[in-house]
Formats: sequence, structure tokens, C-alpha cells
Amino acid sequence: MPVKESIFQNIRVYWLAFIVYWGIVLFGYDTGIGGGVVSQAYFKTHFGLVNPDGSTNTKKANDVSSNVVSVLQAGAFFGALGSAPISAAIGRKWSLLSFTIIFSLGAILQTIAGGSRGLGYIYAGRVIAGVGIGAISAVAPAYVSECSPKEVRGRITGLFQIMVAVGVMISYFINLGISLHISSGYAVWRIPFGFQLVPAGIMASGLLTVKESPRWLASKGRIDTAITNLAYMRRLHPEHERIRAEMAEIEAAIEEEREARKGLGLREAFFGKGNFIRFVIAVVIFLLQQWGGQNSVNYYAPQIFQSIGYTGTSNSLLASGIYGIVKVIATALFVFFLVDSLGRKMSLFISSMGMGVLFFIIGALLKTHPPPNDPNVAPPPASKAMAAMLYLYVCFYSMGWGPLPWVYVSDIFPTRTRHYGLATASASQWLFNFVLSKVTPDMVTDLGYKIFLMFATINIGGMATFSLLIPETKGRSLEEMDVIFGSVSADQRRADIARQERALEHETNETRSEQSIENKV
Repeated sequence: MPVKESIFQNIRVYWLAFIVYWGIVLFGYDTGIGGGVVSQAYFKTHFGLVNPDGSTNTKKANDVSSNVVSVLQAGAFFGALGSAPISAAIGRKWSLLSFTIIFSLGAILQTIAGGSRGLGYIYAGRVIAGVGIGAISAVAPAYVSECSPKEVRGRITGLFQIMVAVGVMISYFINLGISLHISSGYAVWRIPFGFQLVPAGIMASGLLTVKESPRWLASKGRIDTAITNLAYMRRLHPEHERIRAEMAEIEAAIEEEREARKGLGLREAFFGKGNFIRFVIAVVIFLLQQWGGQNSVNYYAPQIFQSIGYTGTSNSLLASGIYGIVKVIATALFVFFLVDSLGRKMSLFISSMGMGVLFFIIGALLKTHPPPNDPNVAPPPASKAMAAMLYLYVCFYSMGWGPLPWVYVSDIFPTRTRHYGLATASASQWLFNFVLSKVTPDMVTDLGYKIFLMFATINIGGMATFSLLIPETKGRSLEEMDVIFGSVSADQRRADIARQERALEHETNETRSEQSIENKV
């Protein structure tokens, strides 16, 4: 008997997303932890980043800080690109498990650095961990999207950004705890780097409890297993009409792709009919997301809060921690209650307008009310107002440009090219991330209040305009994207679905006839 429709109907898909997205906690955690570790006084002393008089050697410290952040992103860039052929060959589940193990090796190398094992261990570990995390960031959304029913796909794939926010928040509070309670010893970096193994371990063990993607199985011709896995995820009988209809749609899309692109490789994947514009959207949406200001605040939250008047380590780190909490709550509220009601376009538009207006206000306040330089002075009212604006800013970010680029990119690619699409999106995200993390410290120093005005202009002039130009994907199945982007006509798709349904009906009738004959015999 089919399971009665309820809020628990998709519980197995939520479980799969929960497990897979522990890898995304690592994504968020690693973006926030590197700069904080390098800023610790004992780290600087141990690895020779101080002058003979005990003062910090600014050039050396900046070089090491940017290296620790950027080598992770360099590894992630190549990991994201390399993940496409691997996930296409061995499946989403086993490729994720493999890259989790690679990530763990990198985390171990970072953790054991110290003593005779110098910065080289941290750099090597960050590169290896980056390869793992880049691949995970590409494969995980594809896996979850392929397994999610269309009515809740936005909510489930939006968990990606909640997990990123959770990872960032954890990194802020671990940095704060270390600065308050551990002033010396290898634990200054071994606790933050070693903590990476916790989410990695949860993910690796949890992956053994979930099923492979039905869409990937169908693309490999393993139809029976695909139907079994789809029925398991939907908590319905394999012969239920919903399972048969969804499977018919999947098979129709795969058959169309094979017929249209038979014998063609990468060139067709990127430049085939209706495909190139999807890759353009995937790259541009992440270019805008990175240059919208959020990751500058993410990576350098303590420095940003210091620039608006929250001086002193504890003040700036605590303000950063609160920022992390606000981000998690705002993201969760949007993903669970608004993402599938507002639609993708409207959410992105409201988000970018809100962010732009708040950044203009912060820039204006910083220009007219510059904060005092004395670290012993409590933050003045203008600084508190700017901090409040940053907290409101992250609420607007979390209702659109935080979770939705990943949701949108997961929505628009067909099964055959989804792994290439997600890999391209993820690689571009890491590439722009790399550039931004390199230039942000200098921009904060050189531009002052103008950095907020620059981000505000990008938010309203670029991101809001882009939001109005892209097609709406809310409530559309992955297979309908081909129709939206012109790869196949709507009439052709309807005919293909009808043919697949007739074929499945014929197979079911034949099976029942054979069973009836066997029973009589």
C-alpha cells in the first residue's frame, strides 16, 4: 500500500540532503576559519611571522594569510572541474564518498603541522582539502536536485546555503573561543583544522545509508534499479502511477538527449542547442554573487566590523559571531517558508534591491560618522547602526542571492549535462572567490567607505537587472528546462512522454500477463 501523503512523504530525500550537505558545512567552515587562525599571535610567532622586536611583520603575515585562503580555493577550482567526468562515470554517491576521503587527508595534513613540520604541511593540506571540497560543492547540489521531487526541490536544494551559513558561523565561534581561552600551543591551529574531520566523518558514514541518483542510473540504462530507488525516495510502490509518470518523464528526457547529441562530446555539451545560455547564466550568477559584497564580509568579518568601529579582538569576533547566527536563522526561514512561494526571480530581485539600499546607507554613515581609532572606546551609536545594517543586509542576502544561485543552477541543466553545468558553476564560484579573497583586504584599506558604495552599485545595477532577465524555474521539473531553453519543443516533449508512458504500460501489462499464466500453471 502506498504511504499516505504527509509532511513525511519526502523524509528520505531530506535525510539524503542532510547527509550530503555536511560536505557543504565544510565549504562554509573553511571559508571562515583560515584568516582567523593566521591572525592568532602564537601562530605568527611559531611560524616566523614576527619581527625581532616582537611586532608583526605585516607583509609576511598578509602573504601567509592570503596563501592559506587562496590555495584552498585553487585546489577547489580544479576539484570542481575534475568532478564532472568522475561523477558521470561512477555515480554521485561514490564520487562524493571518494572526494570526502581526499578532503580528510588534506585536513589531517593541516592538523599535524607544527614543530619540524612547517607551513608546507598547511599549504599542502589546504590544496588537497580544496580539491575535495571543490568537487563536493559541484556534485552535492546535482545529487540532491536529481533526487528531489519538483514541488519541494527549491526548499531541499536551498539547504545548501543553510549548511554554508552553519559552517561559517561555527568557524567564527571557534575563532572567538580560541582567542579567549587558548593563547599558546599547537592547539591554536590544531583545534580549528582538526574540527574539519567531524563533518567529513559524518558525511562519509552517512553516505553509506543513502541511495544512488535515479536519474544517473537511468542515464546508464539501469532502469530497474532507478525505479526501485525512485520509489524508495518517494516512499511509494514501484508500480504507483506517480513513480511511473516521473520515470517516464526522466526516460523521455534522457532518450531525447541521446538522440539529439549522439556521438557528440564536450563541444556539444557546452554549445549544443539551448545549452550555451545555461552555462552563461551559471557563470554570471556566481560572478555577481561573489561581487555582491557578502563574501568580503564572510572572509573578513572581523576586519569589516573593525572598520566600522568594533575595535579589539573580542568585540570584532563577537560581532562576527552574531552576524553568523543572524545569517543561519534568516537563511533557514527563507528556505523553509518562502523559497517555493515567492519564486526565483522575485526573490533574487527583492534580495538585491534590499542589499544595495543597506550598503548605500552603511557607506553614507561611514563617510559622515567615521569611527574612533581608540580600541578601548565602546562602539559609538553610528557604529552600532552600521552593524545593525549589516545584520539586516545578511537577511536580504539570505532570502535570495545566498541560497538561490545554487538552486537556480541545479534547476536549469538537463541530466546529460548537469554534472558539467554544476562543475562549471562551482569552478567559476571558486575562481571569483579566489580573486575576491585576494583583493578584499586591500580594498577595505584603500577604499574605506567607498567599498560599500561599490557593492551597493553592483547589487542594484547588476544583480537586480540580471534577476529580471532570467526565466522563472519555480515549480518546473528538470525535464521541462529543455522546453524553457529551446532544446526541444513543447509538442515534441508531450509526444515523447506519452510514448514512454505507453511503453511502461505495455511492459506492466506484459509482466502481469506472465504472472497470471505462471499462477494458473
